[in-house]
Amino acid sequence: MFIVRLSATVRRTNSGPNSLRTSCGPPQYIRPVLGFQYKATIARSTRLYSSSPSTASTMTTITLNTGAKMPAVGFGLWKVTKSSCADTVYNALKAGYRLLDGAGDYGNEKEAVVTSKLWNTFHAHDHAKALVKKQLADWGIDYFDLYLIHFPVSLQYVDPAERYPPEWWGEDKKTVTLASVPYQETWRALEEIHDEGLAKNIGVSNLQGSILLDVLRYARIAPAVLQVELHPYLTQEGLVALAKVHNIAITAYSSFGPQSYVELGIDKSAPSLLQHDIVSSIASKSNKTPAQVLLRWAIQQGLAVIPKSNNHDRLLSNLDVVAWSLSDADMKAISALNINLRLNNPAEIDPRMGIFA
Repeated sequence: MFIVRLSATVRRTNSGPNSLRTSCGPPQYIRPVLGFQYKATIARSTRLYSSSPSTASTMTTITLNTGAKMPAVGFGLWKVTKSSCADTVYNALKAGYRLLDGAGDYGNEKEAVVTSKLWNTFHAHDHAKALVKKQLADWGIDYFDLYLIHFPVSLQYVDPAERYPPEWWGEDKKTVTLASVPYQETWRALEEIHDEGLAKNIGVSNLQGSILLDVLRYARIAPAVLQVELHPYLTQEGLVALAKVHNIAITAYSSFGPQSYVELGIDKSAPSLLQHDIVSSIASKSNKTPAQVLLRWAIQQGLAVIPKSNNHDRLLSNLDVVAWSLSDADMKAISALNINLRLNNPAEIDPRMGIFA
């Protein structure tokens, strides 16, 4: 892990050009927080530490199958704009977050666990190994604490010198060009990335059980983490049970369900979980916010969560989900909201990418 010690006098600087995307990166927009424009010094540590009194005593971790500790509540960098990225991440670290969840396609005394992901256009063995080195250089660090394959979808390679991040489409913003790279080849590359010390833990994202079982058959190093969309409208009990049986930790993204996609104009005709009568009722009697209830519902299942907020008060309240619990009845009531509503589905971009079919 990285400890980032901020000097007593913090000099804020411009974090970069205005964003043309809805996400945080490339990671050079985060680098100021990790030790450059904020005059920080970086040192290695394996000790979980928080300088925030409000979070130091309540920081909960999940133990991975490698023995490493991962904070149960992290900060997601998806949809954080380039122009606000450095300040947003700085504020998250200051609030007490110690897990930063980024990706190769998010185009956007303190300690941070840094997660990144391999995008679909870099699944070929040599491309994967070259990309992780670029991402590390962009972050200004020596290794990732956790490195994931973003989707089980292989797309045509795009040279980062030509376009980065490459996104799903070609330059015309309309055409998706698939590539024939077996997932096994990509996993082998991640194993080598781990062997070379470029990632302390490796994992997968957006997999269903059948592909996860296949990975476990040929993997020399088993995935440490499975990151998936998971919220009360998409509870994925079977997948959670499968991962737990194989000692694979789960990180749930989009914990607030449809609310996580409002900015993208995705309307699945489902009521907001944050305004749902059942969630609101449980929040009221628990003296918590609906967002805290949704996060606690996941945490109480042994899952990690990675909410995002640009609001200082919500940054703090989203961390306050470990020192209290929901009743069994409340947990069941929230889980009963499941309607198998998947909001992040590549098949809606191109039916050839029906990974959840």
